[in-house]
Amino acid sequence: MTSFNWNNIFLNNYGTPTIELVEGEGIVVKDSQGNIYLDFLSGIAVNALGHAHPAVIDAVSKQIRKLSHTSNFYANEPAINLAEKLIAISSLDAKVFFCNSGAEANEAAIKLSRRTGKKNLIAANNSFHGRTMGSLSITGQLTKQQPFKPLLSDVQFIDINSRSGVRKIKIKTAAVFLESIQGEGGVIPCTNEFLKAVRAKTIKTKSLLVMDEVQTGLGRTGQWFGYENAGITPDVVTLAKALGGGLPMGAILVTGEAKELFEPGQHGSTFGGNPVVASAALATIDVIEKENLLENSLNMGELLIKLINQIEGVTEVRGRGLLLGVELTELAAKDVELECRKMGLLLNAVTEKTLRLAPALIINIEQVKRCSEIIDDAIKSLKKSGNKS
Repeated sequence: MTSFNWNNIFLNNYGTPTIELVEGEGIVVKDSQGNIYLDFLSGIAVNALGHAHPAVIDAVSKQIRKLSHTSNFYANEPAINLAEKLIAISSLDAKVFFCNSGAEANEAAIKLSRRTGKKNLIAANNSFHGRTMGSLSITGQLTKQQPFKPLLSDVQFIDINSRSGVRKIKIKTAAVFLESIQGEGGVIPCTNEFLKAVRAKTIKTKSLLVMDEVQTGLGRTGQWFGYENAGITPDVVTLAKALGGGLPMGAILVTGEAKELFEPGQHGSTFGGNPVVASAALATIDVIEKENLLENSLNMGELLIKLINQIEGVTEVRGRGLLLGVELTELAAKDVELECRKMGLLLNAVTEKTLRLAPALIINIEQVKRCSEIIDDAIKSLKKSGNKS
């Protein structure tokens, strides 16, 4: 249990955590009771290099000794270098805006779409784009939306990988928001054919295609961005999570004519492009490049899929790279999550029957094997005790 009275000092929006993490190195973390875990969630796909990576520590330490914050009134070198680096790795003719989170990045994209003169938005059923009022409006999960209605009007939801969804994109559509892989929706990938069809239709209707790469970006799928697998070029890419190397940072990359939609004073962020966080982001990207972590993400993901598919009680492993969903036959995912935790593995139940794995891109073969062994042992233990859903 936590070493403090959580319920007396925090709002109840998260519930009460059962463990308090105090230390980590690589993908190994320790809690306040001295228990050790393999972290196969990495702060929900945030810690791309794991915990306490020397390159991030060094970059942050050096920068904070020089300049910690500038606001958006002044330029700073790390933010400039990071914007240039993101444009380079994306191979997009883009301009960049920095913020602090994925929700803020998607809010910026929503506001940008209004500058087209149109206001109708399309997003996907079971999608997740954030919890602010705008990003929640395009999050296709009724249970998350219902307590906060009314939200933005003129939002229509479609099923991914469907022809009917593509047909709903019209001239009046300002923007279409999609995740290349729906993370919170159960790790459901968009097919390449669907993304290509959406891109073709949005070009025809002069609608913005916004690819939400908050969870799938920066190497998690084995490419810098998940949409690259489909060979498309979006108008807007939203980023966060892994971008800051464990520190809060979000961004949007805007291409084509959309680059000129915002005018001075129409959007901003006090902390966006903070030099300390930008330095952490530059260090993270540098390590991903130098250590070939895109390739490692693909290879370790393929090994995880192979090993976990062999486990009795698993019906399917979905996803790409190191964003994977493990579909269970009969057990409740939450029960398996808790049993895995007891055995020293952190992952999460993203839906009733689906476990999500999103480990750091630095994982190795031994850690992958141990992960699959623990999942197997957890399922066997629950079945033996008669714990079925």
